[in-house]
Amino acid sequence: MQQEFCWPWVQEQVAHSIDIWNRSAAPSLHTSRSYSQREQQQRERAFHKKLATAESQIKKHYRSCAVTTDAWNRLAPVFTCFAETALDLEPEAVRLVNDSFLPAARKFASLAKQFDASLGVAEIVQACRSAWTACGLQIMLGDRMEVSAAILAYSLLYPYSDNYIDRFDVSLQAKRRFSQRFKDRLCGRKPPCLNHREAAIWTLVEIIEGQFPRQHYPQVYDCLLAIHRAQEESMAQLDLSGGCTDIEVHRITAAKGGTSVLTDACLAHGSLNEEESSFAFLWGVLLQLGDDLQDVREDWQNGSATVFTRALASGTPLDAPVAQLLNFSHKVGAEMEMLPNASPVLQNLMKRSWQSLITCAVAESHKFFTPAFLRKVETSSPFRFNFLREHRARLARQQYLWPTLIEYAEAPELAASIPCTAQPFLGPSQQTEIPLGTLPPLTM
Repeated sequence: MQQEFCWPWVQEQVAHSIDIWNRSAAPSLHTSRSYSQREQQQRERAFHKKLATAESQIKKHYRSCAVTTDAWNRLAPVFTCFAETALDLEPEAVRLVNDSFLPAARKFASLAKQFDASLGVAEIVQACRSAWTACGLQIMLGDRMEVSAAILAYSLLYPYSDNYIDRFDVSLQAKRRFSQRFKDRLCGRKPPCLNHREAAIWTLVEIIEGQFPRQHYPQVYDCLLAIHRAQEESMAQLDLSGGCTDIEVHRITAAKGGTSVLTDACLAHGSLNEEESSFAFLWGVLLQLGDDLQDVREDWQNGSATVFTRALASGTPLDAPVAQLLNFSHKVGAEMEMLPNASPVLQNLMKRSWQSLITCAVAESHKFFTPAFLRKVETSSPFRFNFLREHRARLARQQYLWPTLIEYAEAPELAASIPCTAQPFLGPSQQTEIPLGTLPPLTM
């Protein structure tokens, strides 16, 4: 029997996730394993060597303007080494990354550039993260991994809608007007587009409608309206000094994250049962908390209220909430084990990815933690924290390398490999009458 994703159901899931979060508070920190400094150094040397080789090859192609898909193959060893060393994955999981997730990213980048040639690297990478989540859920739900038209469309909504809502230079009144019009479109109405941003969003909804007709897939539109309402309520999170309590902040966070991945799952599979929808929601809460931890410095500076900035506002280090987050991730992992199609290989990949996200965020925002807590978390990382920070700075200094990889996604031989199921939707929108590949640059 299909689950109805009405707002009371969302509130029940929010309460359930908060209960699990509260039960994750403990004086001890749950980590999967420990690494000695010698093990960390060995892994760092191996990764550094692979990265240096790949950078050299990419620079060569960048200088020669050789836009070929061979660049992806030259970068693949970096991801392989990262999977083996940073995530400590077994060979089967590494093959899953190389043979499924990386090709999915490559195809997604090409589709995204076909939809809107003005999309930048940051926007495509942001959208690809959502697509990867949906692709992982496809496997968990027993389907073949594929960047479908609906997954493309939902993932691309983030650069156009979510980023606009999060902007600090747009008035709350303007955001609410946009949000109401967006809701009308999600409900199936077609108000005229007021600007190019709405033209893109309206077309993306049309793409979803093309793959999932409303009369046959009601869950899809329940989910889209649920994430829309959660996004509306999250506007209150933008003001750290406002009237939101800690409980309200956590409720808003859980609703936003949970409904987001719930929609990923529904677009990945078309419909969900109770067990599948509950896990997807809980996974979304975990990923949202992980994102908030990654953005804690920026959120703190901008005055956004999250679980972590509220802790900083109270004058306490982030030791306790991050230990709670790590423990929470293990409970979510236990829920994933209940899915019949979630293989041990995929489970380990997801669990290691979660822990890596949290560990890297701790390394980056180390000033918000006590030295004792940092030492404890660092032993659970395959890399030392200094190496992680230096590695991040190194990539930041060489950002020009990564836009070329997005350019490679436009290579003719790659475009030919795009799944044919998405091709019919990549044309001018009948409703907006705007060529999708010529939308002007967006101000993010």
